[in-house]
Amino acid sequence: MNKPLTFMLLFICGIILASCANPPQQEADYEQTKQMMVDILKTDEGKKALIEIISDDKIKQHLIIEDESVKETISDTLVSEKGKDMWKQLFADPKFLSTFQESIVEEQEKMFKHLMNDAEFQKQMLELLQNPEMQEQTIKLLKSQQFREYLENTIAETIDNPLYRAKLKKELEKDSSDSKKDQGAKKEDDEKEEKKE
Repeated sequence: MNKPLTFMLLFICGIILASCANPPQQEADYEQTKQMMVDILKTDEGKKALIEIISDDKIKQHLIIEDESVKETISDTLVSEKGKDMWKQLFADPKFLSTFQESIVEEQEKMFKHLMNDAEFQKQMLELLQNPEMQEQTIKLLKSQQFREYLENTIAETIDNPLYRAKLKKELEKDSSDSKKDQGAKKEDDEKEEKKE
């Protein structure tokens, strides 16, 4: 009984000593590791894994937003001649234009509300509107033939609008019934005064 226990104890000590010993020197140097990674990435599985990583939305956001060279490239592209042509084409497309306007409406409202509460902005707007040159230009614009044609077209379009017509008809009927009530009340008052006399 003592022999198996001693044998077991020696076996465990041997395992512990073997595990504590230095592992064989099989460290790959940098060039071998680099070559191995390149080889892995060139395989179909490596390409697929890389595509999955790049397709992750969080990774995309970090790649696009945080890279300074991307920001510079976008800025340079947008102000280049090709960029200007691209913007002209995009803003000529009504679908893009409406989507773009919808996307910035909230920010524009915030900006205008902030500006309207800004005393300096209010002062500048009042100065601009009270400027005699500005007033002269506004009067010129309002008297111009183009503005008159625009106003006529706008009024014609408004009158042709079925919703506006229905609303106008409803208001006219309401005013008509109110005026009839007023006339009836006035006649009664006149009759009462005549009876008193």
